[in-house]
Amino acid sequence: MLERLNQALEYVESRLDQQVDATELARIAATSEYHLRRMFSALAGMPLSEYVRRRRLTVAGAEVLDGRESLLDIAVRYGYGSGEAFARAFRAMHGIGPGEARRTGAALVSQPRLAFRLTVEGSSSMRYRVVDKQEFRVIGFKARVPLVHSGPNQAIVDFVRGIDPQALESLAKLSDQEPQGIVAVCDDLDPGRAEGTELDYHQGVITSAAAPEGTTALAVPAGTWAVFSTSGPAPEAVQALWADAYKQWFPSNPYRTRPGPEILRTRPCRDGSDTDAELWLPVERDRT
Repeated sequence: MLERLNQALEYVESRLDQQVDATELARIAATSEYHLRRMFSALAGMPLSEYVRRRRLTVAGAEVLDGRESLLDIAVRYGYGSGEAFARAFRAMHGIGPGEARRTGAALVSQPRLAFRLTVEGSSSMRYRVVDKQEFRVIGFKARVPLVHSGPNQAIVDFVRGIDPQALESLAKLSDQEPQGIVAVCDDLDPGRAEGTELDYHQGVITSAAAPEGTTALAVPAGTWAVFSTSGPAPEAVQALWADAYKQWFPSNPYRTRPGPEILRTRPCRDGSDTDAELWLPVERDRT
């Protein structure tokens, strides 16, 4: 998988002054466009579109300083419809406009070329299982929140604190299938997983029961799920588990992500110091 991702990155480099087609990138990587965007974001720490933009502005920056072509010619070559649009994007990345950068020879920001490598440490193994699950519903309470990659998500914290504890207690009694009990469900995520993009966050249960008044219902089709388990401090252990699934498990196993909600079940450990967690990710067999 990583070798094919690196081949896709070579394609990006060859087309910085042309349109980069995500469908063609997915073909080169021998996977779905959905999985490609998820894998890239997890491995690179930024969305694919952001990486392409930053690489273009890095190369364009070198040409601005070179001074042999007009700023407008450079802008058009790298896909900007006007000098003003190019100047805005240039300043957003480099902190200085292209004209001033050329006049002063200012130091610019550089986005290095990426290459993915798998480091095998062998110090630990991931606990996982693959589950085929019939269609189900998530019944509970929903909010639209921003995506946070590291540390507490204050919007989620505030939302959960605002839910009536008795209402959650009543919901918990409706749970009748895995994962059992109150779960956190993230749906409608941005494919690139950019920090700050919004998602639907559900606090509720997996059940076949009808939705009580005042709750929402999310219908989830039948499919396959990879279930990862961990224990540790929250939320760091859970965020690390998600990252490890993409950085270690997917490159080494014949599965890829598919559209669908992500489900997290957490329980305090017996001593109360850490959290036991299960992360359910929707997957499909990779037939390539």
